Amino acid sequence: STKVWTSKIRIALFLSSMRHFRDELRALGIQVEYRELGDPGEETLGEQLRQSLAKLRPQRVILTEPGEWSVAREVEDAARAAGIPTETRVDRHFLCNREEFAAHAQGRKQLRMEFFYREMRQRTGYLMEDAKPVGGRWNFDEENRKSFDRSGPPQVWPVRKFLPDAVTQAVIDLVERRFAKHPGSLADFDWPVTPEQAREALEDFLTHRLPYFGRYQDAMWQNEPWLFHSRISTALNLKLLDPRDVLAGAEAAYRSGQADLASVEGFIRQILGWREYVRGIYWLYMPEYLERNGMGAQEPLPAFYWTGDTEMRCLSDALTQTLRYGYAHHIQRLMVTGLFSLLLGVHPRLLHEWYLAVYVDAVEWVELPNTLGMTQYADGGVMASKPYVASGKYIQRMSNYCTGCRYDPAQSTGPKACPFTTLYWDYLLRYERELTGNPRMTMQLRNLSRLVPEHREQIHQQSTRLRSSLAAGERV
Repeated sequence: STKVWTSKIRIALFLSSMRHFRDELRALGIQVEYRELGDPGEETLGEQLRQSLAKLRPQRVILTEPGEWSVAREVEDAARAAGIPTETRVDRHFLCNREEFAAHAQGRKQLRMEFFYREMRQRTGYLMEDAKPVGGRWNFDEENRKSFDRSGPPQVWPVRKFLPDAVTQAVIDLVERRFAKHPGSLADFDWPVTPEQAREALEDFLTHRLPYFGRYQDAMWQNEPWLFHSRISTALNLKLLDPRDVLAGAEAAYRSGQADLASVEGFIRQILGWREYVRGIYWLYMPEYLERNGMGAQEPLPAFYWTGDTEMRCLSDALTQTLRYGYAHHIQRLMVTGLFSLLLGVHPRLLHEWYLAVYVDAVEWVELPNTLGMTQYADGGVMASKPYVASGKYIQRMSNYCTGCRYDPAQSTGPKACPFTTLYWDYLLRYERELTGNPRMTMQLRNLSRLVPEHREQIHQQSTRLRSSLAAGERV
């Protein structure tokens, strides 16, 4: 709860899920040694474990692979200090274990998700027929990048909500007392906290939103936090859902004609491909990976990331939504909150800690590579073959955020200049030498070369003023 400045909703979701699991085990007659927040002793995992080891004196400590490198070290250190051996078992929740991913990575100059994903499809058989991909293609990205027209999204089916029961409400009350100054709100808490609820959430998605998921997975719309996304990443990461059930359900939706191939393939790629790939990257490179800062970014994280108080409508909407629900979908994270931090030059460790703090699905194995590697291009190109940089025009194309915003995404200088657009050109100017030679940056650098010296200087001055305003705490 305090390792990073964790939001109230993330604390409540983790603790409620844990307590429901404890109660489920006890109902089955299983003896559980459970340490609640507020029990005597220092409130760290290591200290509580040391107390339990001293009390129980087990012959050994058996654990499933943790989702965080430092947690594994903490458990091992506590057991070592007590003179008790540890046995770590493979996490069967995943379809590719750490040794299998390391074998996949061996000898490769680049670790691209697409090739790993194809291997996983072949190995597991999802969306395969006669050893070939269904539909004759491995992915349908081109069909899955559509934005909404001016009328907005088609009818969005309300998401399945789960009102707090007595256990969850007790946790909410505890969090409000103990962590009153932490960010976020618990007023709208409705996340699944048991396997039964998680399965209901999955069925709700498969039935009502999967058919639209593919084509609109990159689209954004103001005041529409869920759109056609699944809202099950948290249930997966807390192991309330088995990914095999999720994959099987999605494939069955395609086979029955309930959803088209582009939507189903795009969703399966996120679960079978991206999710497993990111975990492999994390364990392959930790703990050194946490310290990477390939672009040398050093700026502080703007204060409005904790409040949503900014005149940039895209950021205001994404941040307000994040603090209210603990959620934003992947394009809001990559191309709004992550993009602004990348263009501004925020130190990647600071953004990592923010993502880990505010999103309810954030466990370090999945959050860190997505933040450090994918959004910030700080890992030296391990995760991405190019930095995902764009001007405000991208956000205008994929959303309605720019309508009515005080900033104009077409302008890079002047009083109405969109900070995204200013910082986009500033980013290319700052890293022109480093990015030259990257084939995926050729077009953007060619456009940069057309800027006359006077315009380059104006962009530099505008970006300098913007950074000064942010550092001074001014509202931008």
